[in-house]
Amino acid sequence: MTATDTATIAARLVTEPRRTTRRGRNALVGYAFIAPAVLLFLAMGLYTLVYSFGLSFAKWNGFSPTWEWVGLDNYKDLLFADPRLAPEVRNAAVNTGIAMVAVSLGTVLIALPLATLLNSITRLRGLLRSVFFLPYVTAGIAVYYAWRYVLEPQGAVNLALRSVGLGSLSRPQGFLADPDTALPALVVIMIWGSVPVAMLLYLAGLQAIDPAVIEAASLDGAGPVRRLRHITWPLLVPITVAILLLGLRDTMQGFQIFLIMTNGGPGGHTDVLGLEAYQQAFLQSLSPTLGVASALGWLIFIAALLLAVVNARLLRSRQ
Repeated sequence: MTATDTATIAARLVTEPRRTTRRGRNALVGYAFIAPAVLLFLAMGLYTLVYSFGLSFAKWNGFSPTWEWVGLDNYKDLLFADPRLAPEVRNAAVNTGIAMVAVSLGTVLIALPLATLLNSITRLRGLLRSVFFLPYVTAGIAVYYAWRYVLEPQGAVNLALRSVGLGSLSRPQGFLADPDTALPALVVIMIWGSVPVAMLLYLAGLQAIDPAVIEAASLDGAGPVRRLRHITWPLLVPITVAILLLGLRDTMQGFQIFLIMTNGGPGGHTDVLGLEAYQQAFLQSLSPTLGVASALGWLIFIAALLLAVVNARLLRSRQ
């Protein structure tokens, strides 16, 4: 070994500990930055999950010092045992299922033509895209109250129907107070709020398609319908699956619009599972129903988890 090699090894032995020390110090700084987020997750996320899971096997009103352990009784009451609660939950499950399917399919049926239209024009595309995206930006509690005003007996919808000679379609008691129109009205509002994101996803998918493929199909004599059926639609199927399953999941877990606009009425025609869990948890005075609400929340979570698994399998099968 030459003197130069010896000097190089000695220099490496001196610099390696310094690099290790610096790397360890950088790692500590990184851990310090993420520590608040981890602690917040442990406190508000993991602890809450474990606590609510344990609570789903007990009866408690939130104020008494101890829980009453009842095992699986809360789940049995929700599914079939309680003669008052079980029918309400089944009715809420049916309404939830109707809303999930209607909102998801309606979103696809409106968003795909809109995205195709925006993709086919070149002028004012940015402006139109912003206009169509406005419902998503403005969605919130204030918008729900605005929709309530529009759907009231003297609201804009009834006035418009009467002014064009379609008074027979108007609802004197308002669209949200009529059992036949309350749930469809809420479904329309939810579709209105979910179309913007779906439209942008479709638009991104359409713009990702190689124009040369479309041009080659046109040169071979394929018309717009055949191009849509054999080229565009197969490439958009993964996006459609994602939109459908996201719509199913969001509608199943959401309850704000049902709480603010109808509170489950009239006569339970707009009651959904999320709203039922909220009512069992916070609107039963001092009744020990927090365990029932937790059990219902876990049933909803399991259903959402199954949807996520189906989503993953469907997307994997398309790859």
